[in-house]
Amino acid sequence: MARIAGVDLPREKRIEIALTYIFGLGRTSARKILSSARVNPGKRVKDLTEEEIGRIRGIIEQEHKVEGARRTEVSLSIKRLMEIGCYRGLRHRKGLPVRGQRTRTNARTRKGPRKGAIVKKKAPSKK
Repeated sequence: MARIAGVDLPREKRIEIALTYIFGLGRTSARKILSSARVNPGKRVKDLTEEEIGRIRGIIEQEHKVEGARRTEVSLSIKRLMEIGCYRGLRHRKGLPVRGQRTRTNARTRKGPRKGAIVKKKAPSKK
Protein backbone atom coordinates (compact mmCIF):
# COMPACT_ATOMS: atom_id res chain seq x y z
CA MET A 1 0.00 0.00 0.00
CA ALA A 2 1.40 3.39 -1.01
CA ARG A 3 1.47 6.04 1.70
CA ILE A 4 1.66 9.61 0.41
CA ALA A 5 1.17 12.76 2.54
CA GLY A 6 0.07 10.61 5.50
CA VAL A 7 -2.73 8.92 3.54
CA ASP A 8 -2.84 5.22 2.63
CA LEU A 9 -3.93 5.04 -1.00
CA PRO A 10 -6.33 2.21 -1.94
CA ARG A 11 -4.35 -0.55 -3.69
CA GLU A 12 -6.90 -1.60 -6.32
CA LYS A 13 -7.71 1.85 -7.70
CA ARG A 14 -5.98 3.64 -10.57
CA ILE A 15 -3.36 6.09 -9.30
CA GLU A 16 -5.20 9.01 -10.93
CA ILE A 17 -8.26 8.31 -8.75
CA ALA A 18 -6.31 7.19 -5.67
CA LEU A 19 -4.52 10.56 -5.42
CA THR A 20 -7.89 12.27 -4.92
CA TYR A 21 -8.11 10.53 -1.52
CA ILE A 22 -5.55 13.11 -0.36
CA PHE A 23 -7.29 16.24 0.95
CA GLY A 24 -6.47 19.15 -1.36
CA LEU A 25 -5.96 17.10 -4.53
CA GLY A 26 -8.64 16.69 -7.17
CA ARG A 27 -8.70 15.00 -10.56
CA THR A 28 -7.04 17.90 -12.40
CA SER A 29 -4.16 18.32 -9.97
CA ALA A 30 -3.71 14.52 -9.83
CA ARG A 31 -3.33 14.43 -13.63
CA LYS A 32 -0.77 17.26 -13.54
CA ILE A 33 1.24 15.53 -10.82
CA LEU A 34 1.28 12.24 -12.75
CA SER A 35 2.32 13.88 -16.02
CA SER A 36 5.21 15.73 -14.36
CA ALA A 37 6.23 12.53 -12.52
CA ARG A 38 6.03 10.61 -15.82
CA VAL A 39 3.65 7.97 -14.40
CA ASN A 40 0.87 6.34 -16.43
CA PRO A 41 -2.47 7.52 -14.89
CA GLY A 42 -4.10 4.17 -15.73
CA LYS A 43 -1.66 2.23 -13.58
CA ARG A 44 -2.98 0.64 -10.37
CA VAL A 45 -1.51 1.70 -7.03
CA LYS A 46 -0.35 -1.86 -6.28
CA ASP A 47 1.68 -1.89 -9.54
CA LEU A 48 3.68 1.27 -8.78
CA THR A 49 7.40 0.97 -8.15
CA GLU A 50 9.09 2.64 -5.14
CA GLU A 51 10.81 5.05 -7.54
CA GLU A 52 7.45 6.21 -9.01
CA ILE A 53 5.94 6.62 -5.56
CA GLY A 54 9.00 8.67 -4.53
CA ARG A 55 8.65 10.96 -7.57
CA ILE A 56 4.93 11.49 -6.89
CA ARG A 57 5.60 12.16 -3.20
CA GLY A 58 8.34 14.67 -4.03
CA ILE A 59 6.17 16.64 -6.46
CA ILE A 60 3.29 16.79 -3.98
CA GLU A 61 5.56 18.00 -1.16
CA GLN A 62 7.17 20.71 -3.33
CA GLU A 63 4.21 22.10 -5.25
CA HIS A 64 0.98 21.43 -3.33
CA LYS A 65 -0.54 22.20 0.05
CA VAL A 66 -2.30 19.04 1.19
CA GLU A 67 -3.92 17.52 4.28
CA GLY A 68 -3.19 19.52 7.48
CA ALA A 69 -1.80 22.64 5.82
CA ARG A 70 -4.74 22.76 3.37
CA ARG A 71 -7.33 22.21 6.12
CA THR A 72 -5.77 25.02 8.16
CA GLU A 73 -5.82 27.35 5.15
CA VAL A 74 -9.52 26.62 4.46
CA SER A 75 -10.54 27.12 8.11
CA LEU A 76 -8.61 30.41 8.30
CA SER A 77 -10.31 31.64 5.13
CA ILE A 78 -13.74 30.84 6.58
CA LYS A 79 -12.80 32.50 9.88
CA ARG A 80 -11.67 35.62 7.99
CA LEU A 81 -15.00 35.81 6.13
CA MET A 82 -16.90 35.53 9.41
CA GLU A 83 -14.77 38.22 11.09
CA ILE A 84 -15.20 40.82 8.33
CA GLY A 85 -18.96 40.17 8.39
CA CYS A 86 -19.46 39.70 4.66
CA TYR A 87 -22.50 37.86 3.30
CA ARG A 88 -20.68 34.54 2.95
CA GLY A 89 -19.28 34.91 6.47
CA LEU A 90 -22.76 35.51 7.89
CA ARG A 91 -24.07 32.40 6.12
CA HIS A 92 -21.23 30.36 7.63
CA ARG A 93 -21.97 31.83 11.06
CA LYS A 94 -25.68 30.94 10.83
CA GLY A 95 -25.00 27.48 9.44
CA LEU A 96 -26.91 28.10 6.21
CA PRO A 97 -25.90 27.31 2.60
CA VAL A 98 -23.23 29.73 1.41
CA ARG A 99 -23.41 29.42 -2.37
CA GLY A 100 -26.89 30.62 -3.22
CA GLN A 101 -28.91 27.43 -2.80
CA ARG A 102 -32.57 27.63 -1.83
CA THR A 103 -33.45 27.17 1.82
CA ARG A 104 -37.23 27.10 1.82
CA THR A 105 -37.05 23.41 1.04
CA ASN A 106 -33.94 21.22 1.11
CA ALA A 107 -30.69 22.54 2.69
CA ARG A 108 -31.06 19.87 5.38
CA THR A 109 -27.35 19.07 5.36
CA ARG A 110 -26.46 22.58 6.50
CA LYS A 111 -29.55 23.25 8.63
CA GLY A 112 -29.66 19.89 10.41
CA PRO A 113 -32.73 17.81 11.21
CA ARG A 114 -36.14 19.44 11.09
CA LYS A 115 -37.39 21.17 14.21
CA GLY A 116 -41.10 20.38 14.01
CA ALA A 117 -43.79 22.74 15.18
CA ILE A 118 -44.32 22.27 18.91
CA VAL A 119 -47.84 21.04 19.50
CA LYS A 120 -49.22 21.62 23.00
CA LYS A 121 -51.90 19.37 24.38
CA LYS A 122 -54.98 21.09 25.67
CA ALA A 123 -55.51 20.61 29.37
CA PRO A 124 -58.65 18.59 30.07
CA SER A 125 -61.53 20.93 30.82
CA LYS A 126 -62.93 20.83 34.38
CA LYS A 127 -66.68 20.53 34.66
